[in-house]
Amino acid sequence: MNDYFSTTYSTYFNFANLKISYFSVLFNTIIYLFVFLHNKMMAMKRITYVILLLLLTSCLEQIDFYTGKGSDVKTQDDYSVYLYPYDKENHNVTAEITIQTDGNIDLDDITPQIPYLKYNKSWLFLLTQDDCKQVAYCCTWAAINGKPLSNEYFYSANQLKAGDLPPDIYYLGKTLGCTDGVGNEVRFNFTTTLAPEYEWMNKRAKVNKGYTKDYYRFFMSAGLNWDNVAELANYGVGIAFHDVNVEDVNNADTILKHYAIVQDSIRHEMSGRGCKFLAEPNGNKTYVTAAKMYSPIQIMTAQGGDLKTIYPFREETDLKKMLIKRIFYESPENVKTAIIEQLNLPIERRNAIHMGIHLTSSPWVDLLLWINDMYGKDGDDSVWFPSLEEYYEYNYYRIHSTIRKEIKGNELKLYVTLPSEGDFYYPSITVNLNHLTMQHVKTVSSGNMVTGLSYGDYADGMMLNIDCRKFLLQHATHFVEQYEEDKTNESNKTDAIYFVNMLKESEQKQQLLDRVK
Repeated sequence: MNDYFSTTYSTYFNFANLKISYFSVLFNTIIYLFVFLHNKMMAMKRITYVILLLLLTSCLEQIDFYTGKGSDVKTQDDYSVYLYPYDKENHNVTAEITIQTDGNIDLDDITPQIPYLKYNKSWLFLLTQDDCKQVAYCCTWAAINGKPLSNEYFYSANQLKAGDLPPDIYYLGKTLGCTDGVGNEVRFNFTTTLAPEYEWMNKRAKVNKGYTKDYYRFFMSAGLNWDNVAELANYGVGIAFHDVNVEDVNNADTILKHYAIVQDSIRHEMSGRGCKFLAEPNGNKTYVTAAKMYSPIQIMTAQGGDLKTIYPFREETDLKKMLIKRIFYESPENVKTAIIEQLNLPIERRNAIHMGIHLTSSPWVDLLLWINDMYGKDGDDSVWFPSLEEYYEYNYYRIHSTIRKEIKGNELKLYVTLPSEGDFYYPSITVNLNHLTMQHVKTVSSGNMVTGLSYGDYADGMMLNIDCRKFLLQHATHFVEQYEEDKTNESNKTDAIYFVNMLKESEQKQQLLDRVK
């Protein structure tokens, strides 16, 4: 273990998962040794001992710091899971945009184009976190979204909602991200792997707010539970296949069968959402072989073998079924060095920085903060930091979309068609219009398929950010209602404003803003 983890993960040995059975085993051993040495004990004493031992063991086994979804263990937990309705998402949409101009621009000269990177950013950063780790929620996601952080302990979504948190929490004091090119916040995102075949994903953390005698409930759990995954996905985090629960990890046919089992579990737990991304585990290419036979998996990543390096400004393929290169860096400083090296190159020669990681802790939080402060919304605003899943979809749309232009007098209409594959959940795009600047624009409106729309000047023209997620209004409403449950929670207020600002201008948007501000 390197120095970056030595403090944060001093609690690797998780007594919570052992249900304190260690202590009962130790007690048994001592007693049996005592019996062996005093083999002339009276029969009644032996019987008394057995009864006492059974009672003690029974009591100890009931002490558990995590509980299954159906458990009747009494806690302070009234947490209910919210999920975006992924199974009803828009697919193969056509976005209609209408621009009224002042008549001083020749609309025939305008050529709509989709830039290589969303929001016209100049470099791409990707982060994939393996092994379905709890820190993907309480460290990586928490840092990005301005939530509590801890150097010693771990927490889950239901504990955060209840305000039952570790004793050493601290905050960065802001969220981390870039802008959409016209002033609206876009938070960083990443990908986490899942492990649906392992029972611990069904465990829910216990809530005991105000209890300070011990902090066992904040020890590291075996991994993410479904409550945590739901919350990650609600903020835009991508998901990926990783290890499956098989004895023979070198049998592609067996792994292939388990991909289908895992996919069914994911759809069941995530409102119909499917998974299309594999993060290769342990350098095992058998998983890649199986993934190539499993049609729902559309993109893969690995750190060894015959890999494709993404050069965003030279990419002319849709990346389907390709194995994308990533690097497990030894330290945050190595990542900084890699970023600076790429930014010293011309844009066309820059490759994506794709970082793989297992565990995150405070030094990696500092890296995310550094990226934000140097290249994000609090820096030069040059980086786009999505999940690989979102980048894959954006690149697919860029390659396969069609834009039809229609001119009527001073009115320009655009029909942007976004053809999608299965399990696409990010129907959004940036479109650049040359020659047309905002000084010549009177109004911009959109059709019903467009739920999010922002625009402004860019280079010698203007840019449009178009979002066609079907339930974006309902999604924003959820975060407003979450804030209304506790108006003292400033982080929830920040979230509510963030999600409402994703919406296009409308009466409903203004009503939501009025409820928050």
